[in-house]
Amino acid sequence: MKIAIETRVEQGYLDVKAGFDESLFLRLNPPFPPVKLLRFDGCEKGDVVSLELDFLAFRQKWTSVITDSLTTELEFSFVDEGEELPFFLKKWKHRHRVISLGIGSKIRDEIEFHSPFVLLDYLLLPVLWLQFAYRKPVYQKVFRRAAGR
Repeated sequence: MKIAIETRVEQGYLDVKAGFDESLFLRLNPPFPPVKLLRFDGCEKGDVVSLELDFLAFRQKWTSVITDSLTTELEFSFVDEGEELPFFLKKWKHRHRVISLGIGSKIRDEIEFHSPFVLLDYLLLPVLWLQFAYRKPVYQKVFRRAAGR
């Protein structure tokens, strides 16, 4: 299954790149399930991000490795791939793209996932879409152009 969500922001792509840090990661998480950050190395190839999802009755660990990172004259991107996933996911690949628009940028989340069962893929699709749609206003607030710039 694939999901793609785009968000226009006011800051340039290199400023947005600089803002992809632990603080932003924590702000992007929706209220449910609560997330406990176990490890955040960054967004460069070889970095690791590990968290614990709290579903109230049980917890699940999720560890992803940054398998690719690229900065060009027009775009910054990195890919995180699931290494240790919650039981309901078999595969996770998330490409984060920040594309220059000249004035401002476009943040594009491209997610590919698979669960152990095709039917579950279809059930997870709207849930995951909502989880990523939650990020749009966060991105827009965090990457608002500073006054006087």
